[in-house]
Amino acid sequence: MKGFKKEIYQNIDINKLILYGLFSLLNKKEKCIFENILQECFLLFPEAFSFSLILKWPDARKIDRPLRSLRQKGIIKKDSNNCFSLSKQGEKEVQELVKIFKQGQLRF
Repeated sequence: MKGFKKEIYQNIDINKLILYGLFSLLNKKEKCIFENILQECFLLFPEAFSFSLILKWPDARKIDRPLRSLRQKGIIKKDSNNCFSLSKQGEKEVQELVKIFKQGQLRF
């Protein structure tokens, strides 16, 4: 999948972008480990997940704390194999994002 235009996601919270990245991996039936989530988020939303001075590289710091926060809030889960998944609450939240990205509109 090609990344989205910056104008579509620039005002969307990074936690929501991570949820969408996780959703994208789950739909592709890929292993949802930290590294794959970072890569998927960087490919989908390059400017949100890159280093500020080197835009062609992903910055893992931009995903580490938000992933922990999403787990603490019960929006995502992590199993014993370090694979992440969406909780029921996370599934509900990501559905609105799916609509937004399909339409290519800003609603936040």
